[in-house]
Amino acid sequence: MQASMRNTAPSAGVSRSSVKPMALLSGLSGLFGGARKATAQSSAALRQQKKEELLELIEPLKRGLAATIEDQEEVEQVVQQLERLNPTPRPLESPYLNGQWRLVYTTSDSILGRKKLPFLRPSGPIYQLLDGPNLKAANKETAPLYNQVYAELSPMSVNQVAVQFKTFKICGLIPVTAPPSARGELAMTYLDDEMRISRGDKGNLFVLLMDDPDARP
Repeated sequence: MQASMRNTAPSAGVSRSSVKPMALLSGLSGLFGGARKATAQSSAALRQQKKEELLELIEPLKRGLAATIEDQEEVEQVVQQLERLNPTPRPLESPYLNGQWRLVYTTSDSILGRKKLPFLRPSGPIYQLLDGPNLKAANKETAPLYNQVYAELSPMSVNQVAVQFKTFKICGLIPVTAPPSARGELAMTYLDDEMRISRGDKGNLFVLLMDDPDARP
């Protein structure tokens, strides 16, 4: 997450005396940013409203693990509304991209650990660290396994990157070189200083909140 210029000339059959002078001048305010500023403020308020609505929806869903099909559809609807309000159309160039992001919702079964035994599923925070200028990224689980993966990024467009995974760390300690086939793509479809929404090449959705803007992979 512009004001259009309107024809202010009196229409046929309307006397000039019935047209108020201020009405004729109102369109000029946009030249000095008045209408644009009001529109920007309105968009910011709507973005904040939709962000709060989204967070309220996902709060009970255990990052998506407890989401039903109906829940996913409802979340998707609000996400699409936010994506249309995206204030950062070129996220790869934005300083907002950098830092440590905390995953609060995803549709990715592998990240949620749906096929794992319950005691092996991620129970602590899951983080993604991004460094746009150096095209580096890392995903870090916490409890119970503390697995990590480090990756290099290659820009594909102003909001999409190819991801080449380089190193896995089992339990955060044992490094394993990733095979060349370990790659994917990620599009940043919404970004501000608090929230990021991304979509993966397998159709998965990710909603993340900024945790530490100074952290790097």
